[in-house]
Amino acid sequence: MTPPAGPVRPANRHWRFTGWLLAAVWLFFLNIPFTTALHQPQMWRLLVGIGSLVAFAVAYVLIFQWARARRQRNLPVPPGRARLLIAVLLALGLAGIPGTGGDWLTTLVFVAAAAVFLLPSAEALVVVVLAAATPPVTARLVPGWEHESTLVFAVLLASFAMFGVSRLAQRNGELQAAQQEIRRLAVAEERVRAARDLHDILGHSLTVVAVKAELAGRLLPLDPARAATEIADIERLAREALADVRGTVGAYRGVDLASELAGARSALAAAGVVAELPESVPPLPVDRDELFGWAVREGVTNVVRHSGARRCVIRVEPSAVEVRDDGRGPADPRGTAGHGLAGLRERAGRLDATVTVARPDDGRGFLLRVTVPAADPDGGTHP
Repeated sequence: MTPPAGPVRPANRHWRFTGWLLAAVWLFFLNIPFTTALHQPQMWRLLVGIGSLVAFAVAYVLIFQWARARRQRNLPVPPGRARLLIAVLLALGLAGIPGTGGDWLTTLVFVAAAAVFLLPSAEALVVVVLAAATPPVTARLVPGWEHESTLVFAVLLASFAMFGVSRLAQRNGELQAAQQEIRRLAVAEERVRAARDLHDILGHSLTVVAVKAELAGRLLPLDPARAATEIADIERLAREALADVRGTVGAYRGVDLASELAGARSALAAAGVVAELPESVPPLPVDRDELFGWAVREGVTNVVRHSGARRCVIRVEPSAVEVRDDGRGPADPRGTAGHGLAGLRERAGRLDATVTVARPDDGRGFLLRVTVPAADPDGGTHP
């Protein structure tokens, strides 16, 4: 799995404490060599034994925590450093022989467990086998070193338990990385949605404002009263756009077909485009009414902004809405360009609707059509 862009933090303090506990709980195996060191008649042997055991315990816990932290962040444990740390643990165990005698073999339990946690599976298996074989072999070769069968069992048990702990740490890291990726994608999706909505809202409103401002400028010396009316419309549209932006930010803004048709009539008139709009609309479900409203808004925005059309026709049916003009036609015949059409397609996709952008049958102008599958009598749908 690819590491995430940023570090993944442990879930909480409780889990961090659990990690220390998992590392320290096995230290009870050191009670045997520790007791042996305490009963050494010579002070230097006692100090060497106790010192080496304390250093070994601290090193083991720190190594375990370091490796666990890397696994939680989905970072690999460098093999070279892992081998060095295993060698350090083994060296500390061997250093205690003057004070612990044959009981130093207990440290092999920790060496095997650390190997399982740090090394690749094949190398870890070799270390575990050697650690389990060392006690009976050395008991035969070194006089005075008694072989305890429980030690071999402890090596195998600790290795098996550490295998489970290592997989748990790895899965925990992967889970946290997945959660972080989900949060990142959710933020990205919300940003796309906000950008799409703001484009759809302000693109239409500001286009109409620009057209009306241009018209008011031309009318001002000729018909001040009409110019004042257009300026009042500009103020109204600006306030509505501000309210729409606030509504979008507050996630409570809605669009309906009737309001968009009324706005389309005003925008087309200001642009000097002859409008042919339906006098009434059929009753529609709320989600379809909103989708058709967005389609009218996007289509009229394109007519006013890009088309150079003289006439615009809007048709509304129970399962479709159509915006048609006699202008220059779509710059992109497939209708793949533009944030507005992309946003409209996203909305249409939620209702399994299709968005068509093409030239009308007569070969002139622009056609935007949104079609929703009609309901079958049995509750299904068909195109």
